[in-house]
Amino acid sequence: MPSKTLGLVLAIALTAVPVSLSYAETAAHEHSDAAHQQQGADANALHLDNGSQWKSDAPLRKAMAMLRSDLHPLMPVIHQDELAVDQYEKLADSVNTQVNYMIDHCELEGEADAQLHLIIADLMASANAMQGEAENQARRDGAIRMVGALNNYATYFDDESFEALDH
Repeated sequence: MPSKTLGLVLAIALTAVPVSLSYAETAAHEHSDAAHQQQGADANALHLDNGSQWKSDAPLRKAMAMLRSDLHPLMPVIHQDELAVDQYEKLADSVNTQVNYMIDHCELEGEADAQLHLIIADLMASANAMQGEAENQARRDGAIRMVGALNNYATYFDDESFEALDH
């Protein structure tokens, strides 16, 4: 990932959470300089590719499907605010694992990569909260943020197999 894009992702992540060592180790993710060229769009806001969803790649689709399958069956218990601490921590571990997988195997280029990293920043923040490490945020808030990140993926990325989560 170009240094400007990395700086953006880190700035977003640092406003909500401390960057984990596992993410710092994978931050060497590289792509072309086109990723940091925003073509007039707000660098801090998700947006479509001229009205169309961004292309996805197989590693991204695999990781997002795994996160959805981990979260979906827990949603009723999360809504009732009855999910156990160890379950939040397992969900956070899954987020961290899948984020690292996405970064390590990403084949996206340019602005699609930059847009993905905005979603990754939200996923990282959600994991941090679910681990009980986000100041003034309950673990449940992290799970809710995870739902939002996954639904943003469904909105902004072309993945016919991915269904947004009802909440």
